[in-house]
Amino acid sequence: MRNFLSDKIQEIKPSGIRKFFDIVTEMKDAISLGVGEPDFETPWHIREEGIYAFEKGRTFYTSNAGLMPLREEISKYIERTQNIKYNPNGEILVTVGGSEAIDIALRALINNGDEVIIPQPSYVSYAPCSYLTGGKNVYINLKAENNFKLTPQELENAITDKTKILILPYPNNPTGAIMDKNDLEKIRKIIIEKDIYVISDEIYSELTYSGKHVSIASLEGMKERTLLINGFSKNYAMTGWRLGYCCGHPDIIRQMTKIHQYAIMCAPTISQYAAVEALKNGDEDIKMMRESYNQRRRFLLNAFKEMNLECFEPHGAFYVFPCIKEFGMTSEEFALKFLEEEKVAAVPGTAFGDSGEGYLRISYAYSLEKLKTAMERLNNFVTRLRK
Repeated sequence: MRNFLSDKIQEIKPSGIRKFFDIVTEMKDAISLGVGEPDFETPWHIREEGIYAFEKGRTFYTSNAGLMPLREEISKYIERTQNIKYNPNGEILVTVGGSEAIDIALRALINNGDEVIIPQPSYVSYAPCSYLTGGKNVYINLKAENNFKLTPQELENAITDKTKILILPYPNNPTGAIMDKNDLEKIRKIIIEKDIYVISDEIYSELTYSGKHVSIASLEGMKERTLLINGFSKNYAMTGWRLGYCCGHPDIIRQMTKIHQYAIMCAPTISQYAAVEALKNGDEDIKMMRESYNQRRRFLLNAFKEMNLECFEPHGAFYVFPCIKEFGMTSEEFALKFLEEEKVAAVPGTAFGDSGEGYLRISYAYSLEKLKTAMERLNNFVTRLRK
């Protein structure tokens, strides 16, 4: 029998994050710091709204774009946090997590051969989703000396006549880097001058620790050339509810809705009712979780300092990205050896692109107790390596 599989799908490697997650699940007494999932339960008032929706029999399809009350609350949320006005009727699409929004945004925008600029290290889905649509991926290797920010020079050097899209992944997974208004203004001018489009993944927008997040869509001339992607997984600890959204120009949202319509129909109805409650009354929940993450972040940075392990200070998301170049091992070798010897799983930096070589992603979406134990084991491990 001939091979019926697509050539493209066979060329794509499985996620480097899942590899270590699968290994650690079979190890007794192992600690996983590999998955970017909040350890908080979804706040009770949000769960209660989901339960109520279920009890009331709200198990029907919604409109393809999502419940109008939810789109209205998303519109209000973005206006009060970013001062951007999106019309709930035509400029907002509710998706199955932010991941679906990334996928269908790329499918709606890319023609075969269009160049897509992807700053790396960054989230694992951008490159394969772009590749599957026929996009030509152009990578910018972000640097620790620039705080893993995208610089104007790096962007300008990457743009060609075939460049169509820039993916802007801030706050960043895996580095925890952010870009403030001044940083964004510098690249805004290039984006407009070169006439390219931006997909801004802002899923960690509420998890910043040195000032409020600023969306590039809020800058002059950028709303009309930006797709803003966000969701409920990280901000409200709603990973399993599978709910995200995309905001942008109605012409693009209309085409994205067609793809969503044929592939998905609509996002989960009960999740949508719960999300309305999250947006209306979830600010204090976000504040509590952000303060807890910040405590964990400071603990890890101090632990690295005490063990003389170099680490850029992250100001967003819930990841640290320590440098392990001194040990003369690849990121994957270090991560595997650390897992085997100390039973702690972290993700090699190369899971997020070649520029992640020499780094390790550690998630602090875990309890302080687990983090303390993991850091004791890491200290033991690097001490042995140095000897």
